[in-house]
Amino acid sequence: MRIGLLTEGGYPYVSGEAGLWCDRLVRGLEQHEFDLYALSRSESEETEGWVPLPPQVGRVRTAPLWESVDDHIVYGRRARRRFAECYGELATALCTAGPGNPSAGPEGEPEGQSALEADRFASALYGLAELARDEGGLPTALRSETAVRALERACRAPGAHRSAREARVPDLLTVTARLERALRPLSLDWYEDDDLGSVDLCHAASGGTAALPGLLARHFCDVPLLVTEYGVRLRTHYLTEPDSSPAIRSLLAAFHGRLAAETYRRAAVITPGNTHARRWQERCGADRAKLRTVHPGMDAAPFAEAGESPECADPQTLVWVGRVEPAKDLVSLLHAFAEIRRAEPGSRLRIVGGPSGPEGAAYLIHCKALAAQLFPDEADGPHAVGRNPVSFEETGGPELPSRADAYASGALVVLSSVVEGFPAGLVEAMFCGRATVSTDVGAVVEAIGGTGLVVPPRNPRALAEACVALLRDPDRRARLGAAARARALELFTVEQNITAFHGIYLEILSRTPARRVLLDDTGEPLPFGVPAEAHVPGRWSDPTARVAARGGPGTARSGPGWAVEAEPARPKTSVAASEGAAR
Repeated sequence: MRIGLLTEGGYPYVSGEAGLWCDRLVRGLEQHEFDLYALSRSESEETEGWVPLPPQVGRVRTAPLWESVDDHIVYGRRARRRFAECYGELATALCTAGPGNPSAGPEGEPEGQSALEADRFASALYGLAELARDEGGLPTALRSETAVRALERACRAPGAHRSAREARVPDLLTVTARLERALRPLSLDWYEDDDLGSVDLCHAASGGTAALPGLLARHFCDVPLLVTEYGVRLRTHYLTEPDSSPAIRSLLAAFHGRLAAETYRRAAVITPGNTHARRWQERCGADRAKLRTVHPGMDAAPFAEAGESPECADPQTLVWVGRVEPAKDLVSLLHAFAEIRRAEPGSRLRIVGGPSGPEGAAYLIHCKALAAQLFPDEADGPHAVGRNPVSFEETGGPELPSRADAYASGALVVLSSVVEGFPAGLVEAMFCGRATVSTDVGAVVEAIGGTGLVVPPRNPRALAEACVALLRDPDRRARLGAAARARALELFTVEQNITAFHGIYLEILSRTPARRVLLDDTGEPLPFGVPAEAHVPGRWSDPTARVAARGGPGTARSGPGWAVEAEPARPKTSVAASEGAAR
């Protein structure tokens, strides 16, 4: 079958774990064809280029979300009226959504009224998409004074919730700009029969803006949609908007909540990566019958040597591995280690990882200063040079060439976070056969099962007591480490992830009637050109079926100048290389 893989800020760009997951999925399902539709978040992503793409990738289309777009489109009177009506309806749906509940109105609106507002949002969204298709784009209109005034009227209208009524002009301008960026996929020229309409299935690698092309492909071309979320975008919005005004937070939360609810309503299947994400999806209105939990697929091979040699670890060393940022709560870990040192004077702590952004760099400086204050340098003898029992290191050096070497250096791995989605680092420690002590946040309990100790977050004393208990009991550490490795190899490998998605692809296609007849090189129909699990109409039985050549078109359609289509014959490593391969 032919899959349209939809990404935002990930594959095929060189970035992060999400890109790695997509690459492993595409390479593992080599029996299928993939077309990539990628939205980039920053100029640096495009500068770094693409990862090498496997041969089963047939087409790549990209569009940036980070740069300003001027489409130079002048609407006529009728188009301006259509835009004002649709955008006004969208704004009204946002202003009447409850600020604390994306699927309910203020003060707990009735279920029927909530469904009415959801339908209003969907009607406005698809109305804007149809206008963009008819007129060639929306970016200028979405930034126009008409859009700002429509949002202002909705905020001042009777029935708007309190946070929306308190919005001031700067708030309205900020929300309008953010909505323009989020709705930019509406203006893309991807939604035709020879583009996304030619795929058998759209697979969105995340919710939010990345799923918008899938929604429109379903709306215009009736392509089924699969949505995978390893981190729920609405939750991410709540965590990344702490400094905005209440009006901005409320309106944007309402938009992301309404978009999530519409995505879940239209999706054929939704695959959360863990129970924590599943609860968020159900809270946003996802139908339980559509939910299939598929744990992330991680490569266990780099950690095999450490997992098969647990006796090589230093029995007195604790290891923390990750990105240094405030959410990891290393301050609590350092205070916990002060108590651990009093109980076990020979213990040491290795903090392995670099800072995440400017905030992380400042936090790392603070943690190093705290470690120097809590733990003065110690010497093993009167003629030896002292050293601090806490070390701050990064992988890539001679002592710790890789993350596997970092986990292998200690007998106990600690996670001290106060916020966590799916704890990939904890699973890596499990692959290495290490016992773990973790805080009870995110999907930690689901990941470790009964193979590690769990304590409340922001509780240094509980963290210290759990670590001391395992440091003093090597047999228990060994049992927990072996059980953790067995659990990780059973649930969190690339192989189980690929097998699960292959089955889900077939399940969706088996319930989806074929929308077109595929032709061979001579122009004759291929009666088995789609999977045997799907219903295959022929010309003799379905005269309205679309006709398409096998594999789809080989050239790009013309469209907005800020969307690019390329045939990935060679890996892209730079902007120049990417531009040179663009058609």
